[in-house]
Amino acid sequence: MEKRSLGRSGIDLPPLMFGGNVFGWTADEATSFKLLDACLAAGVNAIDTADVYSVWGRGHQGGESETVIGNWLKRRGKRDDVIIATKVGARMGSGDQGLSRAWIMKEADASLKRLQTDVIDLYQAHRDDPGTPQEETAQAFADLVKQGKVRALGASNFTAARLKSALEVSKAHGLPRYESLQPLYNLVERPAFEAELESLCQAEDLGVINYYALAAGFLTGKYRSEADLRKSPRGGGVKQYLNQRGLGVLKALDNVAVRHKATPAQVALAWLIARPSVTAPIASATSLEQLHDILKAVELKLDKQDIDSLNAASG
Repeated sequence: MEKRSLGRSGIDLPPLMFGGNVFGWTADEATSFKLLDACLAAGVNAIDTADVYSVWGRGHQGGESETVIGNWLKRRGKRDDVIIATKVGARMGSGDQGLSRAWIMKEADASLKRLQTDVIDLYQAHRDDPGTPQEETAQAFADLVKQGKVRALGASNFTAARLKSALEVSKAHGLPRYESLQPLYNLVERPAFEAELESLCQAEDLGVINYYALAAGFLTGKYRSEADLRKSPRGGGVKQYLNQRGLGVLKALDNVAVRHKATPAQVALAWLIARPSVTAPIASATSLEQLHDILKAVELKLDKQDIDSLNAASG
């Protein structure tokens, strides 16, 4: 499987990352282990998670996903075969959040313990924290890199202005910079990334590992009416896409899928993989059947006609 450089981090990623938000939530530990084993067997060895996953689940406090991954790593061994990306900054069940030095240092150790590893390959600021000086955040992250607890740094959910500012702060102080951005980006959510962030990431040579690559499942094509929303716990999150534009995107996906004997999900991911600015979209699955479907996207090569039709429907 081809590998792609993540910014200037020295980390090479497959063209698809697996999203660990489902681990310990809609995928129990046994299922999660099977999914992780299958990912690795297929060459998708990059797993994205966060300390906060899955605080939204009943009785959860955060850390559930990292704990599952840690148990898997312990059972499996060969830690160096896997790239683990996690995040800090979102509100945990305890109420703690943000990018202060004290919280970053404490939570990095907590993530390492849950993951049962000595190093986090990519440690990301989950959300911007305007209440903490960017210099403080940058120095805390730099110290984690110096201590060998973190290999590379990334940002998620930053505006272009705040990302640019953070990069300038790191450069001015000679500190490790954010090497990647994790934005919301998919065929039905394009403007937020494409307006300013995309050009900034390309100009600064930042990797892009976008989340919600399948728009919470909408781009799989299984939600085509309000009656379909009851099919999954995530159904309510796709209601916003059930409009003329969203259904037009599904029609375009269907047409391209027929031409390639593929599925809408594979086409939606292949469109992202073909985007020059994107390093690796993040997608998740809760069953081996779903996983094998999305993994085929890596081999799907769209031509100009395919991409033009998808751009026209989603623009």
